[in-house]
Amino acid sequence: MSGGNEVRPGLKYTKEHEWLKVEGHNARIGITDHAQHALTDVVFVELPKKGKKVKTGETLGVVESVKSVSDIFSPVAGEVVETNGPLEDDPGLINQKPYDDGWYVVIKMNDPKEADKLMTGDQYKASLQSH
Repeated sequence: MSGGNEVRPGLKYTKEHEWLKVEGHNARIGITDHAQHALTDVVFVELPKKGKKVKTGETLGVVESVKSVSDIFSPVAGEVVETNGPLEDDPGLINQKPYDDGWYVVIKMNDPKEADKLMTGDQYKASLQSH
């Protein structure tokens, strides 16, 4: 559990504060610790349907907090093969464990090399410090 802006090594990150964990041809996706702190208490999550095909940068769904509503964008192109159903009943999992139980979807990537273009943990940390 973090008390600030935890950035985990081994994950990939986007400028939109999403993380991606490559698992073979699949990518597990969530929002970062920084993003969940900025949103404050998450009260609603709209997940995509399994089988949805997404393009890079396309909206996957919505996260609503007591403070704002934010789109979640797909960092890679592919097909949604799994969604985190427990989030619908307990969206606060995003606040409690953004990198563990708070993941959002798993996408089967069209091209796993696409993930190589995203930021490393160190690059993401540097981008947070420059703002």
